[in-house]
Amino acid sequence: MVASFVYSAVRTPFGRYGGALAEIRPDDLAAAAVTAVLGTVPALDPAQIGDVVWGNANGAGEENRNVGRMAVLLAGLPTSVPATTVNRLCGSSLDAAIIGSRAVESGDADIVLTGGVESMTRAPWVLPKPSRAFPAGHVTAVSTTLGWRLVNARMPKEWTVSLGEANEQLAERFTVSRERQDEFAARSHTLAHAAWEAGFYDDLVAPVVADGETLLSRDEGIRPGSTPHQLAGLKPSFRPDGVITAGNASPLSDGGSAVLIGSEAASSLIGRAPLARIAGRGVAALEPQMFGFAPVEAAERALRRAGISWGDVSAVELNEAFAVQSLACVDAWKIDPALVNTKGGAIALGHPLGASGGRLLGTLAARLRESGDRWGLAAICIGVGQALAVVLESAA
Repeated sequence: MVASFVYSAVRTPFGRYGGALAEIRPDDLAAAAVTAVLGTVPALDPAQIGDVVWGNANGAGEENRNVGRMAVLLAGLPTSVPATTVNRLCGSSLDAAIIGSRAVESGDADIVLTGGVESMTRAPWVLPKPSRAFPAGHVTAVSTTLGWRLVNARMPKEWTVSLGEANEQLAERFTVSRERQDEFAARSHTLAHAAWEAGFYDDLVAPVVADGETLLSRDEGIRPGSTPHQLAGLKPSFRPDGVITAGNASPLSDGGSAVLIGSEAASSLIGRAPLARIAGRGVAALEPQMFGFAPVEAAERALRRAGISWGDVSAVELNEAFAVQSLACVDAWKIDPALVNTKGGAIALGHPLGASGGRLLGTLAARLRESGDRWGLAAICIGVGQALAVVLESAA
């Protein structure tokens, strides 16, 4: 059977909502990620790319529905390079990598470019179309930035609570204290800052440049001075007596990521050795409001398919949508928390929905390469009750 490998991974810096990347369209962010990752493999003729699979959670605005194809065209790749866009909400770019790896393993393509993008800043407001012409009365514009919108009345109310309320419920169910959440969040900022200062991200992140001006070269949301004591002073965001705040949840963000996947034989075309083998994949789902806990089973399935156990895993990249759901997953896995997100996580780095999975996979491959360890796992929770996980085996 043909195996699939990660050859390169590059992302843009992640910008704050309304921040340095606010003027950059999502299709341009996607094109920037495509250009950046191909810049790491100059020997590769882009015409050799068999397919492009791109993730995006919105698609309602400047993405023009198929932002993957837009990215290919805007990046100047040959028009013969095809592209599709997939939407599994927060997991979209990890789903794109999974789909790309399957294409390689089935023999449908030797090289697949995957990735994802999101501009939560530029996500449009939408108006529902009337069922008949010229309705009387007011119409409400609905934000597409995050969460449920235009909800079907047949959906049970307990399923359609806000993401924040869903995680307040997780905190109650698994008894995850505010103190633990704030400590986890402060750790994310501290480790992200330290990783940047140590140069870990230098080869993983490409600055966003427009009209010859560098708009952003580092992740914009990192607050290196954050402490649990400072975070404890923030007011709850979803319940008056709740435990979730703006400080222990991931922020709204803008950014793009790209991951180049190929067969072992594609090394000669790409011009470099692979970083890691995609050894196992897992998808799982729970009740929609339990989405934050869904990575538990997704990871277990990915490990089983890779033929390993938690005792073999040396590095974990878990998307920090909320501190509470991250802690609930780590507790359920019964793993050493020190293995998780040692270069910071989404609470500090940001969480541009369609781009986060590619960030996880690229960071995980780089961590394995840096440490010399063999096995790592990336996992991400997904709104409406889903999760994805991927096991990497270092190729070093």
